[in-house]
Amino acid sequence: MLEIRSLSKRYGHAMAVQDVSFRIAPGEVLGYVGPNGAGKSTTVKMIIGLLEPTSGQVLFHGESVIDDLPAFQSRLGYVPEEPHLYPHLSGREYLQLSGRLYGMRRKLLEPKIDEFLHLFSLWDDQHAPLSAHSKGMRQKILLSAALLHNPEVLLFDEPLSGLDVTTSLIFRDLIEGLAAQGRIIFYSSHVLEVVEKVCSQVLILRKGRVAAHDSIENLRTLMHQPSLEGIFGELTEERDHQAVAHHILEVMQA
Repeated sequence: MLEIRSLSKRYGHAMAVQDVSFRIAPGEVLGYVGPNGAGKSTTVKMIIGLLEPTSGQVLFHGESVIDDLPAFQSRLGYVPEEPHLYPHLSGREYLQLSGRLYGMRRKLLEPKIDEFLHLFSLWDDQHAPLSAHSKGMRQKILLSAALLHNPEVLLFDEPLSGLDVTTSLIFRDLIEGLAAQGRIIFYSSHVLEVVEKVCSQVLILRKGRVAAHDSIENLRTLMHQPSLEGIFGELTEERDHQAVAHHILEVMQA
């Protein structure tokens, strides 16, 4: 069980995240959505230990992760929003580095790297520097690195960024398979259609606060909305998309 308890982060006088709480049980996929600047990535960074919370706790199986952060991180797979990688390393070298940092032995690591490079269609470019990789290729390297050590907890922050359609579909099926194996999955994304299909629960963040947290089916019923997009628009008070698009066209032609 991963539990986030009253988590907050303050920058000066501004609250980026305020009093956010949720639980993810094994086999559950929590969709974490909100407008730009709502505090999604800040939440992720606090969970994995890159940012210190102003207040609140991150608990794993009832214990604060701060008590032994390296032990928690060793059971964690993380895909960040931006694929910032060491540009001078090749894809294989980056995966070797990741595996060794997780304490994997070469005898187990190298065959796994071979399989991931083949499965993600990266084999022919495995020795090319990451600086020569496309964004989608770098994203596949990040996905591979997050899965190499068979983690118990997976945090995905916009994992489909830059991926082609085929890989995106594979990833959706992968999420379902990971959940079926009892993994704990946190899925932060702007792609509401995918969140609606793969997540068992959804938390909608607005200005750093929880606007809603329930199953998508319950939210549809309670809010009389046919889709997550409608729920999201109502709760976050997003502007009328069609009206904004029409206004943009008018400004273009003025």
